[in-house]
Amino acid sequence: MTHIVNPALDDYLLSHCSPAADDVLRDLAAETQRTQPGTTMQISQDEGAFLGMLVGLTDARLVVEVGTFTGYSALCMARALPADGRLIACDVSEEWTGIARRYWERAGVADRIDLRIAPAADTLRALPAEENVDFAFIDADKTGYPVYYEELVTRLRPGGLIALDNTLQGGRVVDPAENGDSVVAIRAVNDTITADQRVESVLLPVRDGVTLVRKR
Repeated sequence: MTHIVNPALDDYLLSHCSPAADDVLRDLAAETQRTQPGTTMQISQDEGAFLGMLVGLTDARLVVEVGTFTGYSALCMARALPADGRLIACDVSEEWTGIARRYWERAGVADRIDLRIAPAADTLRALPAEENVDFAFIDADKTGYPVYYEELVTRLRPGGLIALDNTLQGGRVVDPAENGDSVVAIRAVNDTITADQRVESVLLPVRDGVTLVRKR
């Protein structure tokens, strides 16, 4: 993965996030690393804080997450929801989300999270067609991004946000020699979003690239 920010700044950056990671988040990150050493599938502390802030800024009541893994991002977003808020978490792994469930319970947010184990495209297509999603986070198989984006943007309320992770693919999106399935899919969804008149967007150099999409 290309380092957009000088790695030497990481500790400084993480020490200046608000809120700071607490014992629940630190323990979850540590268990994830023990279970799958070297994983890059879990978001960083600063990105978790960023997602929580976006949920709060949008005054979200309904959040949809595509790709839950061990539950770090869902925990950050669920904490930012009001007591009557709901987060629909889409994943296919009982094993990884089993870890997530334990930490959601420990953090006291399990009652806000509706985990659905099934292919995400099927879960999204089964959601009501109304524009009632306030915020969505996509961080799953990259080849599925074009489908996930389209299913979510049609259900997003005006003024609602979608955040898509890993939209720079370690810098490979600008390398013409890179034509792997994931890179091709991310290029496609990046181009689709830029041309989509239903939304306005910005691709931010946060970690591996985070695209924010706001419905007009």
